[in-house]
Amino acid sequence: MNRRPVDVVVMSDLHLGTTGCHAQELVNYLKSISPQILILNGDIIDVWQFRKHFFPLTHMQVIKEILSLATKGTRVIYITGNHDEALRRYTHFDVGNIQLVDKMVMEINGHLCWIFHGDVFDNTTKGSAKLLAKLGCHGYNLLIRFNRLLNHFLQMMGHEKMSLSKSVMSRVNKAVIKINNFEQTAAEIAIEKKYEYVICGHIHEPQMRVVENENGKVTYLNSGDWVEHLTALEFYNNVWHMYTYDDKAFESAKVVDMNKKVASPDVVTDEIALFIHAVSQSFHSVPANVAFSKPF
Repeated sequence: MNRRPVDVVVMSDLHLGTTGCHAQELVNYLKSISPQILILNGDIIDVWQFRKHFFPLTHMQVIKEILSLATKGTRVIYITGNHDEALRRYTHFDVGNIQLVDKMVMEINGHLCWIFHGDVFDNTTKGSAKLLAKLGCHGYNLLIRFNRLLNHFLQMMGHEKMSLSKSVMSRVNKAVIKINNFEQTAAEIAIEKKYEYVICGHIHEPQMRVVENENGKVTYLNSGDWVEHLTALEFYNNVWHMYTYDDKAFESAKVVDMNKKVASPDVVTDEIALFIHAVSQSFHSVPANVAFSKPF
């Protein structure tokens, strides 16, 4: 598959290291694009739910594809979120084409874009509410597992898939947004700062809309997620686009079998074995009081 040239790609909420992550689809997508700039807008590796015994090969392949893009010239900017907040102590880490930040302002064709994950406006990620948020994440993960099992049986019976987890997440987000006024708050601050675009993730709701008040207007963008919606923001032809993954457009990317056992090669020939034996014998014959000179 030929890679599509894209100016900027913004992805968020991949949640690598959890059962909800659609890693294979992520690999397929990353193999299909050639962006000048790739912005990973938070919750990329889910430290909250990370378990050392669960990080499948496909999840490793996502990281490999991101690094591969960086080595080919793509500038990769990793913006920290609440699920990967442990990385915030390393903010402004910069190596090669990879940079770690908490937020950023980028000028694209003369337009200022304010980009951050979005948890700064969410009260559920602060204080004692943070513990409840983490418990909610584990419950959501269990719901996703049940949902996949349910869809397996529905397909066997010839019925269409259904998404219980998407419905639950949508209801929760509506409640959270109503309490915290997430999008409106972000938009109003962006208008005050004279930004043309404000780009977030966090709430798993892909969105593209213009927000106006008496002080001006701003375009609010949300890149969605790769747990339910499988979306990303793409900038090309001087316009922002919402990309939605479609299985039918891809052939499955090849996954290397890391569990395959390969026989250890026998590189010691009879001649080498004889030489090693002869050398060892010669060392035994050297008197103990002989001093060896240092090599050049």
